[in-house]
Amino acid sequence: MVHNILKGIKAYVNALGLISQLKLWKYFIIPILISVFIAITIIVLAFELSDDIGHYVANFWKWEFGKQTFEVISSFLSGLLIVAIGLILYKHIVMALSAPFMSPVSEKIEDYLRGENHQHRTTSFAEQLIRGVRINVRNLTKELMLTIPILLLSVIPVIGVFSSVLLFLVQAYYAGFGNMDYTLERHFKYKESVNFVKKHRGVAIGNGIIFMLLLLIPVVGIILVLPLSVTAATTQTIKEIQGKELPK
Repeated sequence: MVHNILKGIKAYVNALGLISQLKLWKYFIIPILISVFIAITIIVLAFELSDDIGHYVANFWKWEFGKQTFEVISSFLSGLLIVAIGLILYKHIVMALSAPFMSPVSEKIEDYLRGENHQHRTTSFAEQLIRGVRINVRNLTKELMLTIPILLLSVIPVIGVFSSVLLFLVQAYYAGFGNMDYTLERHFKYKESVNFVKKHRGVAIGNGIIFMLLLLIPVVGIILVLPLSVTAATTQTIKEIQGKELPK
C-alpha cells in the first residue's frame, strides 16, 4: 500500500513539464474557471450562512451570561463546517463538470506515452459528462457515509487525532479516484473502473494527497490542482493498465 501511495505522489514530479511540453494549458482554461467559480461560491456561502446558523444555534443558549461569546463561537464553527462540507462537494462538482474537458487531455497524454495506434474506447462529450456525474455522485455518497462516523469519532480525545488523518485519507482516495477515471473511462466500463481503482487504491490515495494539499495553497492551488493532478493520475494510471513501467 505505502509503495503504491508513493507511486501516486511521485507521478507529480514531471507533471508540470509534461503539460508545457504537450502544450495542454489551453485545455485547462474552462476547468480552471469552473474550479475558481465553485471555490468562490463556497467561500461566499460560508461567510453568508455562518452568521445565520451561528445566531440560530445561539438561541439554544438560554442564559444571558456568555450568550454573545457562544454566538461568536457558533458562527465560527458553522463557517468551518460549511467549508468542510463545501470542500467535499467542491471536489466532486468540479471533477464531474470537468470530465468532458479532462478526458481529451488524458487521451493526448496517453497518445504521447503509448503512441497514437493503441486501441481504446471512443466516447462523446455527453457520454463523458454523464460518466463523470455518475462516478462522482457515487463517490460523494460513499465519502459522506464514511465521513459522518469519522467526524463523530473525532470528538473523542486521542482518537480524534487519528480520525483527522483518516478523514484526510478518505478525501484523498476519492479525489484520486476521480482523477484516475478520466483515463479509465476509455478502457473500462463503469463497474470495471470501480474494481480497478479498488485494486490500485494506493495510487488513488497518493494522487489525492497532493490534490488535497494543493487546495491549501491560496488562489494558486485552485488554479493548478486540476492540471497537475489529472496529468499525474493519467501517467500513473496508464502504467498500471499496462502492468509495467512506460519508457521515459
